[in-house]
Amino acid sequence: MVARRSHDPIPPGTLEMLVLTALARRSTLHGFEIAEAIERASTDVLRVEEGSLYPALQRMLVKGWIGGEWKRTDENRRARYYQLTAAGRRELARRVESYQRVTGAIARVLRMA
Repeated sequence: MVARRSHDPIPPGTLEMLVLTALARRSTLHGFEIAEAIERASTDVLRVEEGSLYPALQRMLVKGWIGGEWKRTDENRRARYYQLTAAGRRELARRVESYQRVTGAIARVLRMA
């Protein structure tokens, strides 16, 4: 029997950054494609649950970081496709800079151990 690989939780405050990054790389994706892109890019370490993803997408729509348009998938299902806005690109840059500053500081503290 093969042991299943466990998924690590997405650190608080980073889901929006991950979604914005996925959209920056692929321009237009529907929710399931966004979740797949994050999981694939993380080499299956991170899993985005629907209960977290869709509320986050809605928050980002309201803030103007992403736009959404209803279309049909290749399987002829109705889905909202999301794309990054100019405000979303600015927010992504701000969040990446902050994330790198904080993770750099954490790395420096861990080197003390």
